[in-house]
Amino acid sequence: MQHHVLRPITAPFFFKSFSRTNSLARPYRQLESLRRNPIALLQNYAELSKSRLTLLMVLTTMSGFAISPLPATVPVLLSTALGTALCSASANTLNQLQEIPFDAQMARTRNRPLVRRSITPLHAAGFALVTGVAGPAILWGMTNPTTAILGASNILLYSGLYTWMKRRTIWNTWVGSIVGAIPPVMGWTACGGQLMPATWNLSLPPFLSSLPVEMVDSALAPLALFMLLFSWQFPHFCPLSHLVRASYAQAGYQMLAVTNPRKNALVALRHAVLLFPICSVLIPLAGLTTWTFALTSLIPNIIWTHATWRFWKVNGDKEARVAFRHGLWWLPVILALMMVHKKGINWSQWLGFQDAEEEEDNL
Repeated sequence: MQHHVLRPITAPFFFKSFSRTNSLARPYRQLESLRRNPIALLQNYAELSKSRLTLLMVLTTMSGFAISPLPATVPVLLSTALGTALCSASANTLNQLQEIPFDAQMARTRNRPLVRRSITPLHAAGFALVTGVAGPAILWGMTNPTTAILGASNILLYSGLYTWMKRRTIWNTWVGSIVGAIPPVMGWTACGGQLMPATWNLSLPPFLSSLPVEMVDSALAPLALFMLLFSWQFPHFCPLSHLVRASYAQAGYQMLAVTNPRKNALVALRHAVLLFPICSVLIPLAGLTTWTFALTSLIPNIIWTHATWRFWKVNGDKEARVAFRHGLWWLPVILALMMVHKKGINWSQWLGFQDAEEEEDNL
């Protein structure tokens, strides 16, 4: 009996197959249809940009912007959001341009614009070039060089090193997590925050210091924002990669969920546990929040850690799905709690429940 072994399809095979069946393949029809239908063109751009991932990048950038104690204006806010979105669009488009033959092999990616030929590679490359230049340029002109360099670095990291590593080593996930952790730091620097301020300005808990500490530009703040997003990605992505591990294996991607599923679940659990000291020590110590956040963040952390522990213990699809879904609500809840407990904000006065004069009388 002859056994057929399923092997990853390589790029040369794909392009040979494409050329042999070109007469039967669906031709590129976008040149005329997109001219007649701008909505279809915008839809293609949104898919090339991975709109949901880009939106997440913008929202996390805005979280770093919102939590900053430094003054900022609405034009800077909007420019930071736009520049970040353009940088993300460029990085995601360049990533898809390099992965056409591999995306064609996976069910969850085979309907992308370049795979289904609704847009030409040349057109997509032009879109990536325009957004890749415009994004850092807007950040440079409207915010500062530091933020622009961070945005440009993310394009290079994601479309260059990360994409190259995906078929070579499991460490691509760690590089991808660095890419995802940079946006909130961009929000911080867009307001004028420094990556390495001259002073640490630690905000000690009340029982260790009776002196009030104002929220200032602290050296720990960008590190805390970076670590929060860096560690969040592992218990979020590892369960997802477990669910689609068969597709990764067929496309030849070197993912920990493929090479060592048990360790993949352990990595998710490790970082879920690491989120406890990040939220309950590092973030309030950096002065980003009051120390009350150290307590309120425990509840979502306990819920998610229990789910990732179940994923590690059973290592099943059901447990992976639960852990992944918990990660979807965990991040917005934590960011909202950070805003609620932001140091220096009196929400009663901000919402109009307390007058400034009344607050002064209570001091």
